[in-house]
Amino acid sequence: MASKLTQSNSAGWAFAFPGFALMLAFIILPFFLAFGLSFTNQRLVTPNPTEYVGMANYRQLLGLRILTIEPQRDEAGAVERDDNGDAIYPRMREFTRNNADYPQLAGLQEWFSIDRGDRRSFVLARDVVFMKAIVNTVIFVLIVAPVQGGLALGLALLINQRLRGINLFRAIYFMPVVVSIVVVSLLWRFIYSGQSGLLNNLLSGLSFGMFTPVDWLGNPSTALGSIIVMSIWQAVGFHMVIWLSGLQTISPTLYEAASIEGASKWQTFRYVTWPGLRNTAVLVLIVITMQAFALFAQIDVMTGGGPLDSTQTIVFQAVERGYGKQDISGGSAISVILFCIVLSISLIQRYLTREKS
Repeated sequence: MASKLTQSNSAGWAFAFPGFALMLAFIILPFFLAFGLSFTNQRLVTPNPTEYVGMANYRQLLGLRILTIEPQRDEAGAVERDDNGDAIYPRMREFTRNNADYPQLAGLQEWFSIDRGDRRSFVLARDVVFMKAIVNTVIFVLIVAPVQGGLALGLALLINQRLRGINLFRAIYFMPVVVSIVVVSLLWRFIYSGQSGLLNNLLSGLSFGMFTPVDWLGNPSTALGSIIVMSIWQAVGFHMVIWLSGLQTISPTLYEAASIEGASKWQTFRYVTWPGLRNTAVLVLIVITMQAFALFAQIDVMTGGGPLDSTQTIVFQAVERGYGKQDISGGSAISVILFCIVLSISLIQRYLTREKS
């Protein structure tokens, strides 16, 4: 008996070894290397030796300060104002460049400001681009996760029926998933083109020529939203399949009982379908969140992080710094920060969606 158990374990480990080896070589080991390199000044090509710099890379990426200043006043003590009636404030470089009174502000840049009466509070960052990347990534996740999950659930409910030709619709909805994300990004870049793009032509035709063409990817106010729409369309079919597998595990007798009791469609969904999809919902939410935080290919192909850094993301910054600027230590620090963010959010999601006794 022991011999058979040992042989079974040996066979199992033999089959699992290639997978473990690949995970060790391409996931676990690179992470620990990145963690170690994030505390150094390592560059990809440099004649200088690698030195330990401690938390310098993290301070450079995450350094923030808040500075509140008063408006300029004339000799009578009145607030000076411009032609539009707005208060005039001292220039920010007077505080951040060679100012002995504010040595802690040296090297910081203005990120954004908030007016509170006559006072203006400036949020300063050591790396404004990386801060924009964090905000853009969070916005992307907050929009994509619920919208993509909801649309995928709606599609799964529609195609989870015994109708003629339903398999064709399943294939159509899933088709964007099997197409390379690079190909999809190139296709949508042509759709979003500001000159003769399909979207502008369609909107112009529907409005009988009254619609003014928009450079969707060249405008900072629409670039990120355009990528969000494309990303939702591209991956909704994958999550639809996950929802569909969850729907098919719900016992038909539960629906029969609900029908006998006279439950409406909404009551059936609320008290039968949704409770049966609890574990599936947790899986979909975590998968969408992880995929959303890994946003890179769309940005790289469609906008390159622009315009005006409006589509910068954390992963794009990690790749851009690690390989584009050959700053291995900076790229490694960004990767570690991303890992901590995703791990924290995944643990929070798991805690909030846990089964309560």
